Amino acid sequence: MYPKKYPFYGTAGLLLILGSEVGLYFEWWFFEIFMTPLCWTGLILFLDGINFRLSGNSLIMNRRKEFFWMVPWSIALWYFFEFYNLFIRNWYYVGLPENRWIRYVGYFWSFATIWPGVYEIFELLKNLKIFQRVPVKPRNLSPKILLLSFCFGMVCMMLPFFVSPKIATYLAAPVWIGMVFFLDPLNYIWRRHSLWKDWSLGNLSVLIQLFLTGIIAGVLWEFWNYWATAKWIYVVPILGDIKIFEMPVMGYLGFPAFAVEVFVIWETVKILLKLK
Repeated sequence: MYPKKYPFYGTAGLLLILGSEVGLYFEWWFFEIFMTPLCWTGLILFLDGINFRLSGNSLIMNRRKEFFWMVPWSIALWYFFEFYNLFIRNWYYVGLPENRWIRYVGYFWSFATIWPGVYEIFELLKNLKIFQRVPVKPRNLSPKILLLSFCFGMVCMMLPFFVSPKIATYLAAPVWIGMVFFLDPLNYIWRRHSLWKDWSLGNLSVLIQLFLTGIIAGVLWEFWNYWATAKWIYVVPILGDIKIFEMPVMGYLGFPAFAVEVFVIWETVKILLKLK
């Protein structure tokens, strides 16, 4: 039955990435401003085609309802983190168009690619069977562990609101992991995919795949962001002057955690949307 024929939009996605690189090289305004969403849109199409080719199953070809829901939810969920950034102040944007409508097109388009982009990379690793089995000693998953995880996550999420602005800038890590510890126990109770459940069964493959997903996504985000005119700048209070592209080296530690967060949050959202 497999492999499947590579869909046409995958090739279009690759051409979109290459075309965007050419447009940026020639300093064409549209590509300078929209470099990040253009390349990530191309990457989503390109990887979805590969995922369908490898497994016969992909977001766009087989799970379009989930994909179309993921796009607006990606925007809404990133604005959740933009709200947190009002307190932790870890990034800001430069080079944005003065025209408000164009600026918000860039915002929404960029934010819409976050969840689908992470998922396409994650599914590619699964289809390539990278870290397919990561055995670990099974752990008895008691209600106490789930409760402690839930409470710990809640504390992490609340911390930035109850400390001084100076201290809050050091709390990016609790923000990135808090939602994981808060929601994953609920996913377990509601019989969704739970990382706690994976541990209890003795296999951490999904967790490790997500860590690698975050690293790959982070490098791509920062690579394309570096060359763009409209982009974000990260402010990390520890070793903030040592950078790879626009990201301080310590900031790269957040990408694996963020990929895990994307996965856990989406499992919860699928409950609300009644998606499998």
